[in-house]
Amino acid sequence: MLYVKVEIMANWENKEIILENGEKTVAQAPVIISASRATDIPAFFAKWFQRRFDIGYVKWTNPFNGKPIYVSFENARLIVFWSKNPKPMIEHLDYFDKKEVNYYFQYTLNDYEIERFEAGVPSKKERIETFKELSSRLGKDRVVWRFDPLLITRDLSPDVLLKRLKILGDELVKYTNKLVFSFADIGSYRKVQNNLREIPYIEFNEAIMLYMGEQIGKMAKEWGIEVGTCSEKIDLNKFGIVHNKCIDDELIARNFSDDVKLMDFLGLEIDIFGQITHKKNIKDKGQREDCGCVIAKDIGQYNTCIHRCVYCYANTSKETAFKNYQKYRLNPNCEGILV
Repeated sequence: MLYVKVEIMANWENKEIILENGEKTVAQAPVIISASRATDIPAFFAKWFQRRFDIGYVKWTNPFNGKPIYVSFENARLIVFWSKNPKPMIEHLDYFDKKEVNYYFQYTLNDYEIERFEAGVPSKKERIETFKELSSRLGKDRVVWRFDPLLITRDLSPDVLLKRLKILGDELVKYTNKLVFSFADIGSYRKVQNNLREIPYIEFNEAIMLYMGEQIGKMAKEWGIEVGTCSEKIDLNKFGIVHNKCIDDELIARNFSDDVKLMDFLGLEIDIFGQITHKKNIKDKGQREDCGCVIAKDIGQYNTCIHRCVYCYANTSKETAFKNYQKYRLNPNCEGILV
């Protein structure tokens, strides 16, 4: 058998694996899988992901240098699913339950239907029903509601957007324990600027952030749920809004404390009163400075999501994403999303 040389990151234990073609290689073997910040795996690649998990590895292409990296699922104890439409993944959850791997969902449910800022997602009504179905199956704590990002324009004011968020929250309050939001950061991402070039967007300033933060804090207090920001510098703590950890060791401990390997990896101990002691810091240094997530390996690929969100930072263009997705559709049994 041939031996394939790949780039290995020092954050993970390395495993020797045998590829489907019989070659040997070395793969990263992470404990936590992020699926995914870079594309919507539950919406577009659910069947592929189950098949790859069953085979035991995936090929991930480094977006900065184009080199392939193999990722083994041998040590995987937790999957964090990120999605705007997780409905296609629901039929595969029995499989992951049988595999005794833990998982929870970061479910982005926005309301930009009038503006068609997310032209490829199902209707708001359908997405709300999927949210309720998922929560009824997994429990409120394992389906985190994201309104992400908040985006304002000359035609979509902060107050109109807040009203939409309130209507959604009134629907979802019985089905989640947490709301996470962020403010659209357009100036920092050239790709986002290009994708929004025909939208009369308004950049957030501190005054608007504070105003919206205060109103969202009041809503969350009324609903009785937690609320946090995702990768935001601004301090909204006086409104009851925390800096969130989307891949969250405390949420993980609350729901999966009986998984000894997972708790050991996270460096957590839980006493008989449910108090959590952190024995090590495993913040993900590969994320933005203001991101609080613990370390995980993301297996998604940029330029493959076809939700057609106008604010997307993960796609260079809708055309590039559609082209890559069509390549994948021609070979859905591929080792990696990027064919």
